[in-house]
Order: sequence, then structure tokens, then C-alpha cells
Amino acid sequence: MSAKKNEYVVHPATAERWADLEVVMGPKGGSGGCWCMLWRVSRKDYDDGKAEKNRDRLRTCTKSDVPPGLVAYHGDRPVGWCSVALRSQLPALDRSRVLKAIDATPVWSVSCFVIVKGYRRKGISLALLNAASDFVRAQGGNVLEGYPVETSRDDYPAVYAWTGLASTFIKAGFEEVARHSPTRPIMRKYLLPD
Repeated sequence: MSAKKNEYVVHPATAERWADLEVVMGPKGGSGGCWCMLWRVSRKDYDDGKAEKNRDRLRTCTKSDVPPGLVAYHGDRPVGWCSVALRSQLPALDRSRVLKAIDATPVWSVSCFVIVKGYRRKGISLALLNAASDFVRAQGGNVLEGYPVETSRDDYPAVYAWTGLASTFIKAGFEEVARHSPTRPIMRKYLLPD
């Protein structure tokens, strides 16, 4: 299966797209029942909510005024997801020694990706990042931040790259602004108004 980045269409993950988001997350809910709640809730709530409760939490998020992220499609098939939210809605980031806030700038965060197996390494993360920039700009945001992994390995396991790869963020126009760990840069993209 081959796909070009212009073959992808990206939409906000609204309640109407819930079934598509479930397809992307798969039967296990992304990484081991996370349902993209790791950064959004307390560690206790996260651990207590694996699978069903986290699933319900994400579904509730899709019903809010601002969707919790974006869903990518190849044709009619949902193939990818990225979480996009105000950093203030992701309190667990500040509990991380490696990903703590670097300043008081109000930023939006791209904190997680899920790409359907068979569609990985085909440009979907880049399409999602580019769409995230447009999404955040439409919400009035000026700065988009991400927390990718930087690795020199071409065969880096996808299960460990759920925050994205630094090389993809660079292609999307992000620049490194801090690093508290050898392999985990904090990257930002400064968004110009339309």
C-alpha cells in the first residue's frame, strides 16, 4: 500500500467522528488502553481508567466545543490521530521532569499520535502536524508545541514513538526550544495569523 501526503484529509475529532476515532485507536485503545488520557488526567485516574473509563473520557472530550485532536483519513478510511490541546488541559506534562513547561507562554500541545498499522512511515504524522497548525490557528493560538523522540535509528519501534519523531516535527516547521533529556526535545512552531 502506498500513499502520498496529499492523499490524506484531516478533520477535527468531533462526536460525529467517534466511530472513526475508535477504528484508529483499535480494540486496545491506542497504547494499552490509554485512549490518549495519559497527559489529561491524574496518574491515579489514568491507572484506574485503563480501557473503558479512558475510552469514555476521550468520547466525552469529542463532545466539547473544542475537539481533543484530529483524525486523518486515506480516502474514506480513518488511519491516524493526534492529540491537540491547550497545554493547560494536559496537567501530566508538568509532572514530567523531561517535559515540564519551559516558560509561561500559553501553548497548544501535540502530545500523542496513533497511526494504524500498515500506514506508518507514509507521511500521516506530517499531515496531522500540518493540520494541527491550522487547527490551533483557527482557535486563536499562536504557539504549537510538541514532545517528540529524537533517534538515529531507522527501525525505531512505533510503539515507543507515540509522541512523534523529531525529524517529522522539523519537516512541519518546528524548532527545538529546550531539551531536558538526550532523546526528548521540546519543539515549537510559531504560528502566523491567517
